[in-house]
Amino acid sequence: MNVIEMKQVTKAFGAHHALDELDLSVMKGEVFGFIGPNGAGKSTAIRVLLGMLRKTSGTATVFGEDVWRDAVKIHRRIAYVPGDVNLWPQLTGGEVIDLFASLQGKMNTQKRDKLLARFQLDPTKKCRTYSKGNRQKVALVAAFASDAELFLLDEPTSGLDPLMEKVFQQCVAEVKAEGKTVLLSSHILSEVEKLCDRVGIIRQGRLIECGTLNELRHLTRMQLTVETKVPIELLASWQGVHDVVQTEMGWTFHADAEEMESIMQKLSSYGIQRIESAPPTLEDLFMRHYEETAESRES
Repeated sequence: MNVIEMKQVTKAFGAHHALDELDLSVMKGEVFGFIGPNGAGKSTAIRVLLGMLRKTSGTATVFGEDVWRDAVKIHRRIAYVPGDVNLWPQLTGGEVIDLFASLQGKMNTQKRDKLLARFQLDPTKKCRTYSKGNRQKVALVAAFASDAELFLLDEPTSGLDPLMEKVFQQCVAEVKAEGKTVLLSSHILSEVEKLCDRVGIIRQGRLIECGTLNELRHLTRMQLTVETKVPIELLASWQGVHDVVQTEMGWTFHADAEEMESIMQKLSSYGIQRIESAPPTLEDLFMRHYEETAESRES
């Protein structure tokens, strides 16, 4: 059974559909990356799963329970970190963490203390004195110190420095190793690429692509750097070749995966002396997908 299941979920605000018949499923024990530009519907989908927003139509379940009717029961088993954490200004960070823990039951104080040290958070300071990054740390410590089975993380590293982002990534890997499930919404594509088993791309409230990174490689291009004995003629005009840049030593360009065999055959006729390839990144994949959909709309 999937931990998260959304089928044909629509959320309308007047005439605007923030979610448009969204289909989304997240399996037990996986880290699922949820990516898309601002306004694509990521946060709306998470708020529907939390029971904070009532869907207009469709079905949405977490642990097999209805997200609206059974929200209280579901919340005992989940941890949520938004991208902009608001805390009680008169409480200390430690008091807030303990308050969040009391809502779920017993707190593992040893685990909490270790997380406070790892995130370098002083729990004795009032929340009104915290920077944005420290407010995020409060929410992250509370989430990872809990015994949650599902982590809903909506831009959770907003405001964190690179060192703390690495600590966050380690924490996600640890909960995954424990068999727990993570839905990670992020605009930091390198973060998604490092952590996620599967990735879903959302656009205008619909999931338009979903799969493992390898399954989605067809959407992007390889980067090649090549040196040849004989100068290559009209490389930019070759089928499947893009963004050609001539260097002192040769050429750098992007190549469509489906044209790679033909491109390599042509290159070999010029006498390859050195060739390097870089696998496509999630950012390449993401940007090309949006460029192609924009081009199709214009045409």
